[in-house]
Amino acid sequence: MHILMILNDPPYGTERTYNGLRLGLNLLAKAEGASVTVFLMGDAAAAAKRGQQTPNGYYNLERMLRGILTRQGEVLLCGSCMDARGLRDEEIVEGARRSSLDELTELTAAADKVLVF
Repeated sequence: MHILMILNDPPYGTERTYNGLRLGLNLLAKAEGASVTVFLMGDAAAAAKRGQQTPNGYYNLERMLRGILTRQGEVLLCGSCMDARGLRDEEIVEGARRSSLDELTELTAAADKVLVF
């Protein structure tokens, strides 16, 4: 089963992106045969910024995204959302990549489930 997760909220300040990634990680760990694609749109694109430093005991979205990637998930970023925020390809988590609305459209049409946070 292919699950597409579309995240929209900023990386910190709300917990929607955090909770979406928690669910994505759990799906990859516990749902047999599940594949997960995380698509970061709007302010959520900043969640893939490399070099995040958070206080001890506080979640770190860069680490969570690396967890998605190491579990064979996919992390895509809206290219125009990256551009609007001045986020360059070389500044994002290794393994994540720039994408487009056209690719998101294809992924949405092909997904078994679409979850939006």
